[in-house]
Amino acid sequence: MMAAFVAVAAGAATSRTAIPHRGAVELCGLDEVRLAGDGCLARAVRADVEYVRALDVDRLLAPFRREADIRSSAHPYGHWESMGLDGHTLGHWLSAVSHLVASGNDADGELSRRLEYAVGELAKCQEKTGGRLDGIPGGGVVWDAVSRGDVGKVWERWAPWYNVHKTFAGLRDAWLEAGNVQAKATMTRLADWIVSTTANLDGAAMEKMLAQEFGGMNETFADLYAITGDEKYLAEAKRWEHHAVLDPLYRKEDALTGLHANTQIPKFAGLARTGQLADDRARLEAADFAWRTIVERRSVAFGGNSVGEHFHALDDFGKMLESREGPETCNTYNMLRLTERLFECDPRVEYAEYYERALFNHVLSAVNTLHPGFVYFTPARAGHYRTYSTPQTTFWCCVGTGMECPGRFGRFIYARGNGAIYINLFVPSELKGVLRQTTGFPYSGETTIEMLAPFDGDLMVREGASYVRHKGPWKRGDRVRASRPMDRHVEMLPDGSGWGAYMDGPILLAQDRGAENMDGMFSDGSASSQTAAGPLLEPLDEPSSLVPF
Repeated sequence: MMAAFVAVAAGAATSRTAIPHRGAVELCGLDEVRLAGDGCLARAVRADVEYVRALDVDRLLAPFRREADIRSSAHPYGHWESMGLDGHTLGHWLSAVSHLVASGNDADGELSRRLEYAVGELAKCQEKTGGRLDGIPGGGVVWDAVSRGDVGKVWERWAPWYNVHKTFAGLRDAWLEAGNVQAKATMTRLADWIVSTTANLDGAAMEKMLAQEFGGMNETFADLYAITGDEKYLAEAKRWEHHAVLDPLYRKEDALTGLHANTQIPKFAGLARTGQLADDRARLEAADFAWRTIVERRSVAFGGNSVGEHFHALDDFGKMLESREGPETCNTYNMLRLTERLFECDPRVEYAEYYERALFNHVLSAVNTLHPGFVYFTPARAGHYRTYSTPQTTFWCCVGTGMECPGRFGRFIYARGNGAIYINLFVPSELKGVLRQTTGFPYSGETTIEMLAPFDGDLMVREGASYVRHKGPWKRGDRVRASRPMDRHVEMLPDGSGWGAYMDGPILLAQDRGAENMDGMFSDGSASSQTAAGPLLEPLDEPSSLVPF
C-alpha cells in the first residue's frame, strides 16, 4: 500500500509551484545538488554539455518557423527532424539545457542565453499560430480536423501529439528548472490551445486518438496544475488517460505483452503524478502495479525492458537474447520518471534499488563520454555492441532523452521528509549547505557523509536492501560512514530459462572483447542507423576479464 501523504519540511517546495508538494518525501531539487569530483556521472555531464552546445538552435527552430510562416535562413536538420517528427528535438533540448543550467553546468552562461533565445523565438512563432507550437509538416490540417472531432487525421502523421508534448514538456522544464518566465507564459498558452483543440472530443473519440503515441501529456498537464493551481489542467490530465492500457492496471492485470513499451510508460508516470496531486489512492496503486510488473517480471539485469521497442511474452526472453534491438534507452528514462513519482509518495527501498540499477547500468552507460553521443538500443545479446549518435546527423527519440538525462543525475540522490534527509544513492556530491558525500561507488561499496551545517533531523542512508536511520542532531563536521555489500553473483532472467548475468552488487559486469567488427558504431544518420548491424558473435560459456558495464 502507498503511504499516506504527510507534510515535508518547511521551505522544501519550489517557489515556482502554486500547489504545495504532496507526498511523504520530496526529492531535492537540481539547484540544491552538485556532483563532485571526476566520477562517471560527472564525465557524462561534461559530454552532454558538449553535445547540446554543438547543436544549432536556429536549425532546431526551423520547423516551427516554417509552420508559423516565418522566414529563416537556417535549414532544418535531417534524419528524424525532416521525416515527419520535425521539431521534436527542440523540446528535448529545452529540457536538457534547463536541467544543465539548474544543476550548475553553465559556467559561462552560454546555455542560459541560448535557452532564452529559443523560448523567445518559440513565443514569436506562437503569436503567428494562435497558440499552436510544433514543427509537423502541414500540421494545421491535422489540428483543424481534430478540433472538428475527426481524430483519424492524427494517423496521417508520425505521432503528432508526441511532437507537441516534447515542446510542452521542454517549456515546463525551462520554467521550473531554469526560471524562464516567458517559458511559463508560452507553455500555458500552448496548454490552452491543446485544451481548445480537443474540447469537442467525447470520451470515445479521445480514447481512439490516445491509441497513438502521445508522450507524457497527462503528466505535463498535471505538472501545469501544480504550477498554476488551476483545476482545469488537472481535469485535462485525466482526459489524457488512455483507458485501454490503464484500466487493466486497476484490476491488477498485466496486459502489456505486444504493446509498444515506450508509448505506455509515460502514461504510467502521468497516472502516478495525477494520483500524487489529487491524493488518489487508486491511481497510485495502479501506477505501482505497472512499475512492479515491469521491474519484477519484464526487466533484465541492467534495468531495461522489452525488445525491438515492444513488450515480449513473460515466459520467453529468447527473442531479447537473440535480437540486435534490446531495451531502448528512452524507455528506461521514463521508468526513472515513474520511479521518482512513486518514491515521493512512498519512499520504499525497492524503488531506490531499481533506480540505482537502471541509472548506472543502462542510462549512464548509454552516454559516450569520449566521443559524445547517445544510444538507442542496448542489446541483451551476449557479445554484441551499440551504436552512438552524432550531433549533426542523428535525431532519434533516444538522442532527445539522452540529452535530458545527465543534467538530471542529481535528481534522486537526496530527498527530504519524515523529519530526515534520505541518501538514496552513493554518488560523490554535495547537498548545498547541508552535507557532502564522498564515495568510490560503483567501484567501492563505501561512502562518507560529512555535515556542512547543523541539522536536527536524522539521516536515512540506503545501505544495501534497507535504509539505516542515523539519529541526529548533527553539528558541522560530523561524519557518517556507511557501506553496502558488493557481492559477486549471477542474476537469472525472470523467465527461468537458465540465462543469467554476472553482477558486482547492483552493477552489471561485461567482457571486453575489443572494438573489432563493430560496423556503424557511430551513426551516419541513415534510417536504420540506431541498430548495430555488425556481425553477431556467439556467447562464451565462461566469462573472463569481466569489467563494470
